Amino acid sequence: MTIHAYHEMYLSKAQAALGDAFDYAINTCRIPGEDFMKLFATSSVSKRMENGEPAFLSGKSGIDIASDVIIETTGKHPDAKPQEHFVRSKEYWIGWAIGYYQWYSSRSFSDIFEVFSFDDLQNMYYTLHEADLTKFAEIADERIHDHIKETNLKRIRSSYGCTQAELAKRSCVSLRSIQMYEQRNKDINKASAESLYRISRVLGCTMEDLLEK
Repeated sequence: MTIHAYHEMYLSKAQAALGDAFDYAINTCRIPGEDFMKLFATSSVSKRMENGEPAFLSGKSGIDIASDVIIETTGKHPDAKPQEHFVRSKEYWIGWAIGYYQWYSSRSFSDIFEVFSFDDLQNMYYTLHEADLTKFAEIADERIHDHIKETNLKRIRSSYGCTQAELAKRSCVSLRSIQMYEQRNKDINKASAESLYRISRVLGCTMEDLLEK
């Protein structure tokens, strides 16, 4: 069972808004793609989208999102007027695809952009922009798994032969929390002693074994 970042009813609007935000920031405001990715990932806007706040998933346009990011991170108000586009740009696709993958994986935008540069995503556009986005998600998952070292929790759980759902049920720790600990979206070192105790008792290890050095 996969727990997504937020309800699927918001997904298409969030994707379109992020696509428009990337297109406007890069093609109209002339902010280099790599720079806008970093500005977006460090802004509170990205965190609020990750947290599934409806106002940011469906209540704001892509222009609003890009403007909020630029104002917050640079202190400057973009004055470039949005241009009408009849064909979706590479930059739109990048924002659209990343919006999908963040929802699909529940990973933070910071983690995603740590693995994928803007050039990487542009290169993926040429081969994947006509494919189903599940293909993009599969490739992104493989690359991120190769890049990010396996957590102690995932290593121990896999060795024990226990699924995330089974561990959640037996430990009474939410499935979402376990997934986020394994994806490093939550710091297991800051987990409550009760949660660590419950997980360790199920997996037959010590609480210290679960902590990341």
